[in-house]
Amino acid sequence: MDRFEAMRTLVAAVDGGSLSAASRSLNVPLPTVSRRVSDLETFLGSQLVVRTSRKLLLTEAGTAYVASARRVLEELSEAERAASGEYRTPRGELLVTAPIAFGALNVAPIVHDFLTAYPDVTVRLVLSDSVIDIVENHVDVAVRIGRLPDSALVARRVGEIRWVVCASPDYLKRRGVPETPAALINHDCIAFEGLRRYREWPFVDGNAAQHVTVNPRFSVNTADGVVGGAVAGVGIGRVLSYQAAASVRAGTLLPILADQAPPPMPVHLVHAPHQQQPLKLGAFLDFVAPRLQQRLQAISHDIDGTGQDTSTTP
Repeated sequence: MDRFEAMRTLVAAVDGGSLSAASRSLNVPLPTVSRRVSDLETFLGSQLVVRTSRKLLLTEAGTAYVASARRVLEELSEAERAASGEYRTPRGELLVTAPIAFGALNVAPIVHDFLTAYPDVTVRLVLSDSVIDIVENHVDVAVRIGRLPDSALVARRVGEIRWVVCASPDYLKRRGVPETPAALINHDCIAFEGLRRYREWPFVDGNAAQHVTVNPRFSVNTADGVVGGAVAGVGIGRVLSYQAAASVRAGTLLPILADQAPPPMPVHLVHAPHQQQPLKLGAFLDFVAPRLQQRLQAISHDIDGTGQDTSTTP
């Protein structure tokens, strides 16, 4: 029995929730997966899992063994990367995650340039609006928008984005410019919502938070749909700054009520701590961080003409 293969198989089965899931993820026949787990239990003289019709359950001994197996496999992976030269020159695969729209517009183009600059590195970019657990899913770098919870993860701030209320010049000429958030109740608005309604727009009045309930003439569940409706003069929309930047730059949308917008949200590159950081990770961070910072500054400049550097704030 190859104990390392047996460990990998057991961990894959636990992560996937079943022997069948391990078979698919490892591309190994199901009987082989079952045999490896059974051989491991025989070798240890202890039952590690309870097989049910729906899922795999760890015994008390199995829970302790899987935790130890993860550490052993991670140390083995580190040793293999060191032996293969990953710590001498940037090479290998990086798993990177980012929010869908922000990642497609701002992260993917930078990754394309990174791949050209580092031909021995491959990147798997996963775009998702869900918060993916970095450690559990072995993510190398995550692009996170918003305040970060306290954790042992390492974060590098690269800028910020904010919500922007905007409308077309034609609409504002016809209906006038709302001078206060409360005036929005007398305007046609475009809601960014799906099956569930979301019609409370947050603002600030001095240091006090303020929420205005809008009555939209048009609702749509994508930011592109909100921007398109606003450009067409349907009404006043509310989207994130990077979503509105191109239209603002083109003059087809004008930001309004900017002085009462809620505080901006930071953008970070987040990764797990490493005793010895792989060169591929360091190269990626050093390549992406300044370029993403420049993009966010350009977006800020498009929206409000500042473009100020806020990325040095810890």
